[in-house]
Amino acid sequence: MRRLLIKRLLMSCLIPLLLVSPVHALDLSNAEGLEDRALFQETVDYTLTNQSGQDFHGQNLTNTSFAGANGRNADFHGAILHGAILTQGAFSGANFQGADLSDALMDRTDFVGTDLRDAVLSRIIASGSSFSKANIEGADFSDALLDRDDQRHLCQDAEGINSHTGIATFDSLGC
Repeated sequence: MRRLLIKRLLMSCLIPLLLVSPVHALDLSNAEGLEDRALFQETVDYTLTNQSGQDFHGQNLTNTSFAGANGRNADFHGAILHGAILTQGAFSGANFQGADLSDALMDRTDFVGTDLRDAVLSRIIASGSSFSKANIEGADFSDALLDRDDQRHLCQDAEGINSHTGIATFDSLGC
């Protein structure tokens, strides 16, 4: 009896679905720029590669993966790395001046001696990373997830105001 009730219930739900008109395709004739906003963008994957000394300045590297990559002394000046993955990467001596690193995942990453002047690092996850001797003048760390020790050390050098967001480095670190 119970099976019969379930079968009738299913049939009563399925029959109206079969009578509904077919779904029409979306009209994308006026979708200028839609490709740029696509969820799955075509990006180059630099995971576990050697990018030491490479020139990425000014490039759009949104959502690109540099996980485990060696990017020592690479130039990311003015690059857009929004949502990028830099986890376990080595970027000592790299230039990220004026780069957009917002929403990037950069846990356990080496940023020793990097140039982060005027960079936007809002909402990053950088636990276990090293920022020793990094130049952070004007960097914006708003809502960043940092180890408490890193935050204290960064506060010692926190000065300047980010030219893109207007937020003081000292304030963005919660010093």
